[in-house]
Amino acid sequence: MQIFVGLGNPGAKYAGNRHNIGFMALDRIAEDHGFGPWKAKFQGQLTEGRLGREKVLLLKPETFMNLSGQSVGEAMRFYKLEPGDVTVFHDELDLAPGKCKVKTGGGHAGHNGLRSIHAHIGEAYRRVRLGIGHPGRKELVAAYVLHDFHKADQDWLDDLLRGMSDGAAHLAEGDPGKFMNAVALRTAPPRSSKAAAKPAVETAPKPVPEDSASVADTRNPLQRLADKFR
Repeated sequence: MQIFVGLGNPGAKYAGNRHNIGFMALDRIAEDHGFGPWKAKFQGQLTEGRLGREKVLLLKPETFMNLSGQSVGEAMRFYKLEPGDVTVFHDELDLAPGKCKVKTGGGHAGHNGLRSIHAHIGEAYRRVRLGIGHPGRKELVAAYVLHDFHKADQDWLDDLLRGMSDGAAHLAEGDPGKFMNAVALRTAPPRSSKAAAKPAVETAPKPVPEDSASVADTRNPLQRLADKFR
């Protein structure tokens, strides 16, 4: 069994925020893979289902971002799981919008949700880092992450969420490479060339057959006169 955790803040006020992309990821996975109804449990919303061969719990902490670790730690201890059984989906300022990377362990880079999870279960859990870009200055970060995605962001956001749902079973089965490939097929699909390939060697024009009318007459007048009597 595994737990996929999506980070965000509860309530309609925050639903469309950049900080809530983790909630959005779990909502898409639950919908596409036929998970059961969400239920209030472990200070959050919980649903369960299967991804590939794996049983997976989806958990959205409702403690607000800064206390996310309380919910995650409670669920992990109840099911007697280890930090390595936990995958956290979260917003990442240091990645360009629409980018996605998977890592295990490491620091929290100032992310308050990860900071709280570190405090409750340690750092040896897996993270799916979802790029939202950076506003440019540190003092703008709080307002930026608590602001809704712009209308212009909806296309790449939808592609990213669909890609993660497509690859969710690979992630649950321990193959982050195949998960990333599934994301890439949505966010950066291969382009097919419509232009016909040019021949490597140009074809020489066919020779025109020569006939008597087209051959130049190089005889002198005396030879032409003599030929008439032959």
